[in-house]
Amino acid sequence: MLILILGIALFLGAHVFSTMRGARAKVIETYGAETYKRVYSVVALAGLLLIIWGFSRYRAEGIVQIWDPPSWARHVAMPLVWFAFVALASRRAPPSRIRGLLRHPTLVAIKSWAAAHLLANGDLGGMVLFGSFLAFGVYDRIAVKRRGDEGAPRLDAFTKGDAIALGAGTAVFAAFLLLHPYLFGVAVLHR
Repeated sequence: MLILILGIALFLGAHVFSTMRGARAKVIETYGAETYKRVYSVVALAGLLLIIWGFSRYRAEGIVQIWDPPSWARHVAMPLVWFAFVALASRRAPPSRIRGLLRHPTLVAIKSWAAAHLLANGDLGGMVLFGSFLAFGVYDRIAVKRRGDEGAPRLDAFTKGDAIALGAGTAVFAAFLLLHPYLFGVAVLHR
């Protein structure tokens, strides 16, 4: 569990630091934007790798079950994860109504994904991992709002970007449903 926590601290710590615009600007001024980006990327990647390794070790050593999720939680979690993939896809698609409604689609995706996994998992490692990401999503949304970043502009009509976001998000969601047991050791379709 310690490796998982260290990974979360590094990964989310790098992301939290990037929200501290004054400190971030000083580091960039002192060391340059390229150096900042390289160090940020190395720290975030190291954190992500530690999260993956730490969570797999935690699962291999024995899951610590805190509570048993109700049977309906899985049925709520599935559309939340689908929504997270559509939100994330809208971030990379051409301008869309979906992106405009969400304003900050990556943060919405993180919160939706984390909340879904918190609902469906009642084990300690899952609560630490997904709870940390949910807390970060809430924190970062507050930080974005305080900076005055209004996010994506709102559009009145659906666009080609919406079709792309819905199609790509749904396709990646379907792929993850099928690959989830191989990637993460948990079958979500046959419980």
